[in-house]
Amino acid sequence: MTTRTMDTARELAAFLRSRRERLDPDRLGLPSHRRPRRTPGLRREEVAELAGVSTDYVVRLEQGRGLRPSAEVLAALARALCLEPGERDYLFDLAGQRRPGTTGGPAVGAAPSLARLVGDLSPLPAVLPDHRYDILAWNPEMARLLPGFEAVPPARRNAMWLCLLHPAMRGFYADREQVLRDGIAHLRAAWAAHPQGVPDAQRAGFFLTVLRRLGSQPIPEFRRSQMH
Repeated sequence: MTTRTMDTARELAAFLRSRRERLDPDRLGLPSHRRPRRTPGLRREEVAELAGVSTDYVVRLEQGRGLRPSAEVLAALARALCLEPGERDYLFDLAGQRRPGTTGGPAVGAAPSLARLVGDLSPLPAVLPDHRYDILAWNPEMARLLPGFEAVPPARRNAMWLCLLHPAMRGFYADREQVLRDGIAHLRAAWAAHPQGVPDAQRAGFFLTVLRRLGSQPIPEFRRSQMH
């Protein structure tokens, strides 16, 4: 390993540690009945579980052992650590991987004819999701039902994200947890039909992990920082 490679591995390790330690377990709905926390943030095993990797792998990354994680693993870590878009890009740069592009990511918008159809449904609130629940179009009535929605970056305009995190969605469903479970099943089916859509599987895994960890805990509160 060259000196430059070692320096980069150390930078990657420090970055991952700092982002793990800044997270609030309570905000993520993680169980509080485990052993007392001696350090701030999430434990390595919690990050590993959320990202779908082994705890040993996270430990080695944080020790700067020169691992070169794949783009898929980096994307999973970015979600587990709630990274902002700029932080995610920096993570990919440190790991020597190409920054994620638009392929396989959220759609940028609906066809004009479909967008007009959604608008014509006023005064009823309407929204148009794709097979991944990414929101492609909406009308003003729907935006008024979800304060702050139009400020949400396109990558977070996802019906399941909103169902999990936005307080206005609490009154929409009698059993929101079941709605999320049904959504996970849909995402899994969509991934089976479109194997190239890796983000579908990664999102389904993330939501399933959150629900499993929540158990009898309440759904975590929405935070404006999670929208950006």
